[in-house]
Amino acid sequence: MAATESQISAFVSTVTRDLLEAHARSSGIKKGHVVEMALLHYLHALQELPADIVIPPRLVVTRETGNRILRKARRPTKAMRELMRDD
Repeated sequence: MAATESQISAFVSTVTRDLLEAHARSSGIKKGHVVEMALLHYLHALQELPADIVIPPRLVVTRETGNRILRKARRPTKAMRELMRDD
């Protein structure tokens, strides 16, 4: 049984488009396939996970919060060092 295909259209940022094109060139994977897999992954997560678990790809924080995050990120915890350790 052949899968039916449908074309969709969406506006994305120039940065997103450039990242998609660079990935398609470097991996040899067609852009349509990358978009479909990403969209399926996202939609499946929305169906299966509680809404408060799905973290958006961009978070907007105040300058004060951003500075606090930076300060904490500069002091990695033992767990973070273990996670990032190259064995």
